[in-house]
Amino acid sequence: MADTHKKGLNVALIENDLENCCRGEDLCGECQNTHCIIGYAKRCIENFKAAPKKNVPSGVRNIPTMDVKLFDEVELETAIAHVLKECKDCKEDHTENCIINVLRNCYEVGLLGDIQPYEGSSLQYLMYLKSNFPEKAAQIAGIYSSLP
Repeated sequence: MADTHKKGLNVALIENDLENCCRGEDLCGECQNTHCIIGYAKRCIENFKAAPKKNVPSGVRNIPTMDVKLFDEVELETAIAHVLKECKDCKEDHTENCIINVLRNCYEVGLLGDIQPYEGSSLQYLMYLKSNFPEKAAQIAGIYSSLP
């Protein structure tokens, strides 16, 4: 079935990361829901739980890239590392609207300021980050390599 992930998706891990990244109403004010990168990612994972499809319709296009809130960098780095471990390294079968890609893109907006290119390989992505964001790449790679 090309519409589902071959190995599944660790939804509990993703939800935990999203909660850790969310600033909450005490720090952020009234929740902006899908106008916030974390709120949008939460909605995507809720939809995935209801109907586990590989692709999020218009997923990347609907990411609120103008969200300028400050998020905890360590939490975002950890979330990116976790998402990279969830990635199926599909290479030429990579799709922009894959749930994993959309989640990673949301975290990238918060950590790096914008969506970054991804070619379907976690290793290539880490090398790209090393060239363009060396400090953040080192943190993400360290977390990534420590994961089972």
